[in-house]
Amino acid sequence: MNHTQLTGSTAVVTGAGRGIGAACALALADAGASVALVARTVDELEAVAAEVRARGVDAWVLPCDVTDATQVLEAIASLGRVDVLVNNAGTDRPTAFLDVTPELLDELLDVNVKGTFLMSQAVARRAVEAGHPASIVNMSSQLGLVGAAYETAYCAAKYAVQGLTVSMAVELARHGIRVNAVAPTVVETPRTSAALADEALRSLIVGRIPLGRLATPEDVAAAVVFLASPAAAMITGITVPVDGGWTAQ
Repeated sequence: MNHTQLTGSTAVVTGAGRGIGAACALALADAGASVALVARTVDELEAVAAEVRARGVDAWVLPCDVTDATQVLEAIASLGRVDVLVNNAGTDRPTAFLDVTPELLDELLDVNVKGTFLMSQAVARRAVEAGHPASIVNMSSQLGLVGAAYETAYCAAKYAVQGLTVSMAVELARHGIRVNAVAPTVVETPRTSAALADEALRSLIVGRIPLGRLATPEDVAAAVVFLASPAAAMITGITVPVDGGWTAQ
């Protein structure tokens, strides 16, 4: 039996329009899951949905601001059973601690923490009411495990995701709902491409990674699919660093 197969399952992926989210959606589709794509930009979601459908499974486009409780409830209510939730929506704006404004702090906490909380709560409620198991995978970061200068607000948000992950895992286990997280290092995506074009910065980052390269969206997606799958049936409350050894040092 191939325990990574998710045929017949329905997965929800937030921040699914590009980068890591799009890679997660496609990897889940490759494993047989139908995928509901959540983000604010419809055009990007439609493009990913076409790629998902090309793999022979269903795709739904759900425009939604994950920080808006009403929109979240409406999005989840539009679906039937949800077996997998990938909380990928997130944002980061590196800023010196002394320059972080209340508005910036609110933005990072809202998207990274509140959005993860609201989506998880909506999916978990539906699963508990229906009496079926589910798997929730949160997108943390290596900066939810270690600190970094100019990342205080982001670290605060991702450490909160870590706490949310383990607390949810303990509380929801009796309902058959597993909750885990992945913690990527710097990933080469459209969002990071401008910064990584600076060769000095790129070399500095790669020099911190024992495996000697940046992560790809597909590296992260592979860990997400594993945690979502029956292969991880006895795994809950853990974080898998997809960091090439950054946090092992």
